[in-house]
Amino acid sequence: MNSPSSHLWVSEIKSNDHVQGQYLVKMKRMGSTKRGDPFLIITLADRTGEIEARVWERVEELSPLFKEGDVLEVEGTASSYRNQLQLTLSGLKPVKDWEDGSIFLEATKKDVTKMTASLREVSKAIKSSRIRALVESFLSDRQFMQRFKRAPAAKNFHHNYLGGLLEHTLSVCEMAKLVIEHYPELDGDLLLTGAFLHDVGKVKELRWDRSIDYADEGRLIGHLILGVAMVDEKLSNLKDFPEDVALRLKHLILSHHGEYEFGSPKRPKFLEAIALHLIDDLDAKINGLGRFMEKDKQEGNWTEFNRLFDRYFLKGKAQRREEKGEKEGHRKGQRGLFS
Repeated sequence: MNSPSSHLWVSEIKSNDHVQGQYLVKMKRMGSTKRGDPFLIITLADRTGEIEARVWERVEELSPLFKEGDVLEVEGTASSYRNQLQLTLSGLKPVKDWEDGSIFLEATKKDVTKMTASLREVSKAIKSSRIRALVESFLSDRQFMQRFKRAPAAKNFHHNYLGGLLEHTLSVCEMAKLVIEHYPELDGDLLLTGAFLHDVGKVKELRWDRSIDYADEGRLIGHLILGVAMVDEKLSNLKDFPEDVALRLKHLILSHHGEYEFGSPKRPKFLEAIALHLIDDLDAKINGLGRFMEKDKQEGNWTEFNRLFDRYFLKGKAQRREEKGEKEGHRKGQRGLFS
């Protein structure tokens, strides 16, 4: 059985390495050679990344043994093909029991306890006691918070790791506070509460045992509708909650994806809804693209082609040389008052 101390992490695999260990099957598909012989293409993963593997022999015998989401014990050799690291597997077998599921699921690098405390501080910035009570009803719900602190924010693109939902929600709330300060005409209580609530339905939409995937509720209903239902449930226990605020909060949840083609049943129809959509979209894209670029293994300045955004991305930061005038100005600025 694998354990973190003996496991060869995907991020550490190098060309010509002999690889033996347990990895999660993220993707599996069949291909065929020019001669018509079948082969398997498998994406193997642990919490540090993913690597493509190929099976060229005994394909029809081995393929029925496993499916996506299973854990495999594999043996093979790493090599570089078109500047991409790839495994050629000489053996594989499905694993029914594994010692430590944390091997396969990446987790947030940020402190969960500190993030939770910061999120509780956000609620204190809500001026209306009635609206604040709604947020606090979630924060005081032990069962909800247990799942909320561990849940990913997505299956694939952004914050798709344990603790990702907490990290993303806190980030959206903190950006909302900045936007409220910059645009005082916005209803700060409404936007901040919407920022906290916008993705609460993901604790029911997703599951995260050995891999991140959609629960039945997620596929059949989705986190937007689930989130509204969860808010309705909390509101049923709060007396005299403003009806117009409740209506607008539900719209914030339902419209925060922005457009119908992005899974939004409603498009944003007031300023705070527009603001929440843009803040959420910014945080998701910066996180998702940042991780894509960080994990890219292409040589040179450009990433591999990103199908989601239909483009290549330039890696690295702009190189700057301090100009002579800047240096002189900097030196002058360092002189004392009476120099």
